[in-house]
Amino acid sequence: MRAMLLVNPKATSTNQRTRDVLIGALSATMNIKVEETAYRGHATLLSRKAHASGYDVVAVLGGDGTINEAANGLLDAEDGKRGSDGSATDRPALLVIPGGSANVFARALGLPNSPVEAAGAVLEAIRDGRRRTVGLGQALWGDESRYFTFCSGLGYDAEVIRAVEGMRGTGRKATPTRYVNTALNHYLSTDKRHAAMTVAGPDVPAAGNIFMAVISNTSPWTYVGSRPVCPTPWASFETGLDLLGLQRLGLPSMLRLLPQIMGVRDTLPAGPHLVQLHDEREFTLTAERPVAFQLDGDYLGEVESVTFRSIPNALQVLV
Repeated sequence: MRAMLLVNPKATSTNQRTRDVLIGALSATMNIKVEETAYRGHATLLSRKAHASGYDVVAVLGGDGTINEAANGLLDAEDGKRGSDGSATDRPALLVIPGGSANVFARALGLPNSPVEAAGAVLEAIRDGRRRTVGLGQALWGDESRYFTFCSGLGYDAEVIRAVEGMRGTGRKATPTRYVNTALNHYLSTDKRHAAMTVAGPDVPAAGNIFMAVISNTSPWTYVGSRPVCPTPWASFETGLDLLGLQRLGLPSMLRLLPQIMGVRDTLPAGPHLVQLHDEREFTLTAERPVAFQLDGDYLGEVESVTFRSIPNALQVLV
């Protein structure tokens, strides 16, 4: 089995010694070529190269951002395609070892958050030939198109990610505590009076006055330390996309919502001023003014319209 291993040397939760051990363990099972990512978007180019070169597996040792780039390379999102014509079996399988701060995609697949323990689980999957086929989401805005593995968002959550990325640019790490503190501080200054967004789709009645929209391809949406956050608990890799839209950001509404989304859940949040969608194949969010936009925890700028599509059976994952 030929594999290209993409290693993010700046991954939050690994060091050189740990990476060397993990690479050695994987090399004992597969014929591996190691490539280190050097800049934003590099993993996309490398995984596309692996696909074109006939590799069986693209392995990623890194965080959610590196995994997202690898998935996009495998589905050729940067070629301007508005959908994927191939099937999961036409592409190299994806293998992930968590190395970031949140590792949402890996944990949603059931992998341990520890890179060493996750490597052990992946090696068992390789030995036993275990694969899982997962769907992805796709976001389309302007002339851009990009796939996502677990979530996207517009509004307040993307504003928080933008602020944390700014801190990372000054050398500070993206820890769970930093995200929570930034979210609390930013809540005081975000616009809680003038909702900008409306959602609609081929099978979705229009709903407006949305301040923040969470679009999910699976659940959890994110983690606060070891605790999952599940605003769309019915989302899964085997169904279409889910959405939770908040039509109120005031303190009473947030205090009512937060206890309902913390921890593992099997019931939807309840209460007024919530817009909820489940298992949808396509919908569009439009905004009266530019709003912050994130995808798999990666801030992508401000947008006024994004169409979201479900791409079923997109990738095989060794897990």
